[in-house]
Amino acid sequence: MNSVRTSITWLLLVFMLASCSHLTEQSREQSLYQRLGGAPGIATIVDNFLYQIGESDVLRPLFVHTDIERFHEKLSEQLCEISGGPCRYSGDEMTEVHAGLAMNNRHFDAVVNAFISAMEQADVEVSAQNALLEKLAAMHADVMRDVVAPS
Repeated sequence: MNSVRTSITWLLLVFMLASCSHLTEQSREQSLYQRLGGAPGIATIVDNFLYQIGESDVLRPLFVHTDIERFHEKLSEQLCEISGGPCRYSGDEMTEVHAGLAMNNRHFDAVVNAFISAMEQADVEVSAQNALLEKLAAMHADVMRDVVAPS
């Protein structure tokens, strides 16, 4: 009787492991856009990011003259496009958007941290967070073209 239970236990364990393996493969097959939750997930990330900006003494001054509705729309488009979604970014070039903001590395670090917090609040898995941050990092040179000394 014990050998039957042991066999059943092993079969259940193998079945569970196979199921987990299938889920892992399935999540790897999803696009980053899907892993972010599609359009609703990206909208939530952007909403959370805006709240993070509003609470940040470092970032809030950079957004004083920003049209928040337009910012939300364009950032959502941009995240959708770079994550493999069906959107096309129709906003301005990053060099234009960030020109004259006198950003420094302290600002950049605060943006990254705010963005990570926004994704965590949206329950985005860490691997998807890292994949999106990697894509955003490619814009670093354009965003930080006019870096100034920290203030």
